[in-house]
Amino acid sequence: MSNEFSGYSATALMDGYARRKFSPVEVLQNALKIIEERQPFLNAFCLVDPEVGLDMARQSEQRWMKGAPQGLLDGIPVPIKDTSVVRGWPARFGSLTQKNATPAAEDQPMVARLRESGAVFFCKTTAPEFAWKGITDNRLTGITRNPWDVSKTPGGSSGGSAVAVAIDVAPIATGADGAGSIRIPASFTGIYGIKPTAGLVPSYPSPLGSMAVVGPLSRSVEDAALMLQVISQPDPRDSFAAPFQRHAYPLALDGNIKGLRIGLSLDLGFDCTSSEVAAAILEAATAFRALGATVEPVTLDLSDAKEAFETLWAVGFTEILGRLPEVDLPMIEPALKRQIDVARNLTGMDVQRARRMCRVLSARVQSVFEEYDLLLTPTLPITAFEAGQLTPDHDQFPNWWDWTPYTWPINLTRNPAASCPCGFSKSGLPIGLQLVGRWFDETTVLRASYAFEKSRF
Repeated sequence: MSNEFSGYSATALMDGYARRKFSPVEVLQNALKIIEERQPFLNAFCLVDPEVGLDMARQSEQRWMKGAPQGLLDGIPVPIKDTSVVRGWPARFGSLTQKNATPAAEDQPMVARLRESGAVFFCKTTAPEFAWKGITDNRLTGITRNPWDVSKTPGGSSGGSAVAVAIDVAPIATGADGAGSIRIPASFTGIYGIKPTAGLVPSYPSPLGSMAVVGPLSRSVEDAALMLQVISQPDPRDSFAAPFQRHAYPLALDGNIKGLRIGLSLDLGFDCTSSEVAAAILEAATAFRALGATVEPVTLDLSDAKEAFETLWAVGFTEILGRLPEVDLPMIEPALKRQIDVARNLTGMDVQRARRMCRVLSARVQSVFEEYDLLLTPTLPITAFEAGQLTPDHDQFPNWWDWTPYTWPINLTRNPAASCPCGFSKSGLPIGLQLVGRWFDETTVLRASYAFEKSRF
């Protein structure tokens, strides 16, 4: 089908609203048509509510007609990940146990900030059960597929949101990232995604603590910066959020990275990057140098972090599953349910050792930033593989976290990190690079991402 608003950024859409070239209602109607056309093949949406969406779009249209937009995203359609809580909609978390969930009474902080900004809510996107893994399928809604090749996975756990952005349903969508869940699908679907520093964006409730954060998926860096500006506003419900500091992320996107110092690691000590991915990252490094940055190899080994991650992941999801009635446990995906067995075999000392390891890893990563402004790595060592499979190769990658070794360590260290599209494999599948920054230095991550994006398009 033809898409009248293909490639439009959020800023371009709002410029069109202001000039009365088109309206939020027309943009939403176009988005609903795309969903109708593509959903049977991609299965990226678990709830579509045209009535609510059109009502919000009409209200936005009236504000624009009066020349009084409500906020930075007024009239922009924003798909919401199923694990996010939206007032008036059920949050099913991709789980059969939540099939009959009742509509939520209030918005979680990120959703509340988006609503206040005038964003239009009209759908929720698919996620694996309780967002526990790096692909997107579940027993409730089935398998979500990659628009670049429907036989492949879009990654996860924010796979539905990534697909929504990749097929032009909306310029931005919400994601959450506890082990790479924004960056993994961004890499596999050829879009942009940024995991903020833990504590920057208020999040409540958050059973994984500082490991899990919420953030944007987008077609452009500019739109991610705009959304981050909105959702990083304070919320009293999150007692672990950092003290609020006013940022103007979009204003930092000047395209100038001359003098920026970037450390480069192709594998973070895990030694599993495919040759195609490595070649794309080295080409990206050349592009950064051409933009005036210094890019140098660094030695950084995080391969001893796996046990700590496995421990904290099992404990976190056992806490989530522990809230369910015993009678519901047979409905849980077996691989997820096994996390309970893992956690039951852990001691308090095991958990304490894992937490201590996080501090060791953090110190190791922060030492890189004594000399460099950013760390450049692949987002993933591979490109998208067969949909419905937990791992592309059980011998090389026994678990899903074995093929995502460059994302989840950064959740343990709490640094901001973005995935930027940087090329394609010989088979035409997207490849992503990862930029990691200092704590709370999203500005530099976004600025470098923007400069790289503009150098390619």
